[in-house]
Amino acid sequence: MWLYSEIRTLGDIPRHYSRITPAAPALIGADGPVSWSQLDIRSNQIANVVAAADVVPGARVALLGKNSTRYFEILFGVNKIGVALLPLNWRLALPELVAILQDASPDLFFADREYADVAEKAIASSGLRCRVIGYDSTRPGRSALDELMSAASSDDQVVDVNPWHTAILMYTSGTTGKPKGVQLSHQSYLYLRLCEHLEPSFSYTSEDVMLTVMPLFHAMGVGLSLQALYNGAAVAVYSMPDPGKLLALIQHDRPTLLPLIPTVIQMMLDHPDAATADLSSVRVVVYAGSPIGLSPLKRALQAMTCDFIQFYGATETCAGVTFLRPDQHRRGIKLESCGSPLPLVELKVADSDGNEVPDGQVGEFLLRSPSLTTGYHNQPDFTAHAFRDGWYHTGDAGYRDADGFFYIVDRVKDMIITGGENVYSTEVEQALQQISGVQLCAAIGLPDAKWGERVVAVVVPEPNAVLVAEQLIAQCRELIAGYKVPKEIVFVSSLPITASGKVMKSVLRDEIIAQTSR
Repeated sequence: MWLYSEIRTLGDIPRHYSRITPAAPALIGADGPVSWSQLDIRSNQIANVVAAADVVPGARVALLGKNSTRYFEILFGVNKIGVALLPLNWRLALPELVAILQDASPDLFFADREYADVAEKAIASSGLRCRVIGYDSTRPGRSALDELMSAASSDDQVVDVNPWHTAILMYTSGTTGKPKGVQLSHQSYLYLRLCEHLEPSFSYTSEDVMLTVMPLFHAMGVGLSLQALYNGAAVAVYSMPDPGKLLALIQHDRPTLLPLIPTVIQMMLDHPDAATADLSSVRVVVYAGSPIGLSPLKRALQAMTCDFIQFYGATETCAGVTFLRPDQHRRGIKLESCGSPLPLVELKVADSDGNEVPDGQVGEFLLRSPSLTTGYHNQPDFTAHAFRDGWYHTGDAGYRDADGFFYIVDRVKDMIITGGENVYSTEVEQALQQISGVQLCAAIGLPDAKWGERVVAVVVPEPNAVLVAEQLIAQCRELIAGYKVPKEIVFVSSLPITASGKVMKSVLRDEIIAQTSR
């Protein structure tokens, strides 16, 4: 569905559906449903709270909290007055949060009660003058934000928002270790809806319910939720539960759309309750975020009597831009691929000079899409490099087959994907290098049956230094997010180095795999 006249910015989504289906559920949370009318009114109140705090169009408002219906009330509220939402990853360590805040310079900060202290510390450490407004997702109606909303007008300010302005500023780690603020505009999200509208296999309707447990600070979590809401579908939003509780949520809320990362699909099907759980409401499982093996995928296809869709995308593309479609899953064809592009999306495989390579030959994925980011916040040089020659250079290596299907075989950027989370090796290495006694180090991803990949640090100690793996891991935990912390430390006397001084990580990976398999 392409609502090009009715929805021109993200704030128009609750406006539109509050007019045509005001009583229908827009969101479902632990406290029950939120109707489209309620979502429209609450987002208006938040817009007026933000405006009263002297936050002007073009500014940014930070949010730190786990998944809840309040996230979307805040998202649509700030977007209605032309302010961008800065969703922060609550798993990050304090220094990482501070780096993002210093780069983004938000004018206001919404923090869930669980993270109120972290928010205050991050603001203080960043040197910013930024007011923190608390809310409590577990006890609605009893927070500073609730009081401000009650006192605020519920009228819509009807601000003329430029669709090309940033709606969400989403940070993703860079290969240099410096966080990158990906500017996602209203128009980028809405153009992606056009691509989906032209895709024959896409069939979301207002009768659907999407269960969102993927973190909303990720492109996948918020992107797929906006995809559903744009089409009038309700979104049941919760923080990621354990596999048993996830099965219970599916049975309780009866979702028809279920986006998950492959690791979670496997963990859910491994749970003892999976054999008797009623999953009959689910008509489509959408999976992405990390590779899935052919055997686990076939098992999931047999265990769940529903359609499956795989997509490939990036934060820079708002969400998925290639699809492995339901009929292709049903026929069992190309299951190891990430599908083929959506209409209006161009994807090619190129060599280091940007020249397209023949089918079957590995190169870098280069992408053109109407949904692409407008660039990286405060990083014009990096933006120019990543989007040179009219193409987005994804950093993902793979190939296209003769039938036009694409396959990812590696990552040019040395990124490790563990449990659906992106970890750049540079981030881990920079943390280790801050620790006394570490002479050289390299972070690699090794295959892991549960997480897809696990982060492994290979460390060369300084002469006479006594290093203990457990202590290094504990020190890393103080510097970087828990999911980035190495699962294990391997001590070696030297690293394989090229003539130019770079660590040969593919060689190192093979050496460590051979060493651990003895």
